[in-house]
Amino acid sequence: MAEKDSDFSTEIVETCIFCLIANDQDKETEVVKKNKEMVCFKDIDPAAPHHYLVVPIKHIDSCLSLHGGHVGLVKRMAEMGKAVLKEQGITDMNDIRLGFHRPPYTSIDHLHLHVLAPTSQIYSYLQYKFLPQSYRKKVSGRV
Repeated sequence: MAEKDSDFSTEIVETCIFCLIANDQDKETEVVKKNKEMVCFKDIDPAAPHHYLVVPIKHIDSCLSLHGGHVGLVKRMAEMGKAVLKEQGITDMNDIRLGFHRPPYTSIDHLHLHVLAPTSQIYSYLQYKFLPQSYRKKVSGRV
């Protein structure tokens, strides 16, 4: 049976840093925005002047674990990412990049949406990681 999109379980994988951050158990990471199903915080290795991660509180391994019941969650993750960019003064929503890396190109096995802006200022040595439709990306571009 498919998992309901509205299931906001707070299952924590104790070895997952994103589970710890999402459940207020990591005191070093500053959460920029939070609601009952997800959190947003700055990437520790930014590829652009604004680089955030939107992470569901419920542990989902990766974008390969997503199914049709997660469409609403992914849309809300994108909405939160865009809202954070707007709150940080980004006004050109055509110069942003949103996307998931697909395993094995993930550093943390917990679903996380990369939110980058401005796309035109992605650091040249990291551009290969964020090219739309590359083999490293599951979803990219505008959501």
